[in-house]
Amino acid sequence: MSVFSALDIASTGLTAQRQRIEVISSNLANAGATRTADGGPYRRKDLVFESTTPDSTFAHAFGSALGMEQEAGVRVIGVYEDASPFLRKYEPNHPDADTEGYVLYPNVNPIEEMVNLLSATRSFEANAQAVNAIKEIAAKSMEIGK
Repeated sequence: MSVFSALDIASTGLTAQRQRIEVISSNLANAGATRTADGGPYRRKDLVFESTTPDSTFAHAFGSALGMEQEAGVRVIGVYEDASPFLRKYEPNHPDADTEGYVLYPNVNPIEEMVNLLSATRSFEANAQAVNAIKEIAAKSMEIGK
C-alpha cells in the first residue's frame, strides 16, 4: 500500500464521519420540533455506510485489471429516516395538540444521539491521527532519501 492510498482511505473515513456528525447535530437540533415543513414532527435521520475503493488513480485501475487486492475505504450511500414511532405527550394547550390533547414529538433520543456523536467524533479523530501518522511516515522517508 502506498502512502497516497493510505491517505485516500483515511480521507474517506474523515468525510463519512463528518457527514455522520452533521446528521447527528441535525437530530439534536430538531429534538423538540413538533412541526416541520412536511407538517408533522421531525423524524430522526441516520446514515448508511458501505465499503468502497477510494476515488481512484491509474495505479488502482491497473491493480484491479491485474486482479490485485484493492484497498477499501468507506462512503455514505444514503440517509434514511428512522421509522420508529413518535413520542406522544398529553399537552392539551399546545398549538400542535390533536383533538385528544396529545402532541407528537420527534423520535429523537438525546442520550442515544450524544453516544452516537461521541462515537463519530472518536472515529473522526482516529482517521485524523492516521492522516498525521501517514504524513510523518512520508516525511521520514523523504529524510532517508537525502
